Amino acid sequence: MSLFDATPIASSVPDRQAPLAEKMRPRTLEEYMGQEHLLGPGKPLRIAIENDDATSMIFWGPPGTGKTTLAKIIAHRTQSSFIEFSAVLSGIKEIKQVMADAEKASHLGSRTILFIDEIHRFNKAQQDAFLPYVERGTIRLIGATTENPSFEIIAALLSRSRVYTLRALTEEQIVALLERALEDKERGLGTLGLSANPEALALIASYSSGDARHSLNALDAASRLTRGRKETVLTKEIAAEALQQRVLLYDKQGEQHYDIISALHKSVRNSDADAALYWLGRMLEAGEDPMYVARRVVRMAIEDIGLAAPEALNLCLSAKDAMHFLGHPEGELALAQAVVYLALAPKSNAVYSAYNTVRGDIQATAAEPVPLHLRNAPTKLMKELDYGKGYQYAHDVEGRIADMECLPPSLKGRRYYQPAGEGREKLLAQRMEEIARIKAEKRGR
Repeated sequence: MSLFDATPIASSVPDRQAPLAEKMRPRTLEEYMGQEHLLGPGKPLRIAIENDDATSMIFWGPPGTGKTTLAKIIAHRTQSSFIEFSAVLSGIKEIKQVMADAEKASHLGSRTILFIDEIHRFNKAQQDAFLPYVERGTIRLIGATTENPSFEIIAALLSRSRVYTLRALTEEQIVALLERALEDKERGLGTLGLSANPEALALIASYSSGDARHSLNALDAASRLTRGRKETVLTKEIAAEALQQRVLLYDKQGEQHYDIISALHKSVRNSDADAALYWLGRMLEAGEDPMYVARRVVRMAIEDIGLAAPEALNLCLSAKDAMHFLGHPEGELALAQAVVYLALAPKSNAVYSAYNTVRGDIQATAAEPVPLHLRNAPTKLMKELDYGKGYQYAHDVEGRIADMECLPPSLKGRRYYQPAGEGREKLLAQRMEEIARIKAEKRGR
């Protein structure tokens, strides 16, 4: 026997003392929740499973999305031995031992699926050790990672595998899982006679961040509290206690949602970094979708900072990407950094105001044709119709600025953008004055 015991997955039965999430682990595709984009009828991963495709796979997704479960379901459906291998606990020595055992099994006609959890934690040399066995078909490798495979997995292994991206479960899917666990008498809590208020399940789901394992173990803890108090109904208050987090007054679809994002936006606008951080924290700690907050922060950079500090937009977009890449809770620091920067940055709504005025003029005035001198004239007929006549190529004139009207006649001389004179816009205001002076000098000649 080797250090790792490869057993048919079908014979594996969760221990009665195992965590609820382990006991409720789906055994078939029909029990599996989520990932419809991969497992729905005619979708790529379902086709691969149903056709017994032996290609190695990489499952990339957040924690608790079912990566290990999928690997076990595949092993069961293909009647393969299943070896679960942790990249955190194992090194080259263990890899060689497992590979030798898999090769012996292969010679005896047995198929082996090697599942590597957190495969991104293996270094290049460790990942290289799998390649010969993957190429020969000795093993079918299924790796799971929460990190981008493009950066964390060697190209040679990636080229021999299919990458499937798993998504965090929705709150509705989490609630359905919790309800199933409450009703299941074989593996779940069905024999306890417990029921749960919808608000309690919704609370657990909202704090799970799409992690099925976290939500089921939270339900288990809440059920223990309920039974310890000789109650038969799991309430929102008990769920909050089980989560060990204070439930903040916040309704993601109601008034609190709009009130607090308004408070955040107005604190940023008023250059109050402390208040902005507080309201940001209120939203995130209450379970608000961080990507919703990220979108609003990007909007603040555009509306209230604008060209006074144009780098603010790039910073906020980077914070959004960091939030998406790191997830909860690490990515929230990127949003906090962006919010503090926005609050302390010079402010200008000049572009925002200018564009609103443009939209108003578009609605209030006729849609005039483009002036002839601004039109291209690619054909002889267009030239005969004076398309492009009078156009001045700016690079060919003094100062690279032509005294040429570019607005429709009815809006001639209209000025939309009025720099606020803050931050970088001071320089833009000076540049606009210089452009106006050059044009005036050319008209006076």
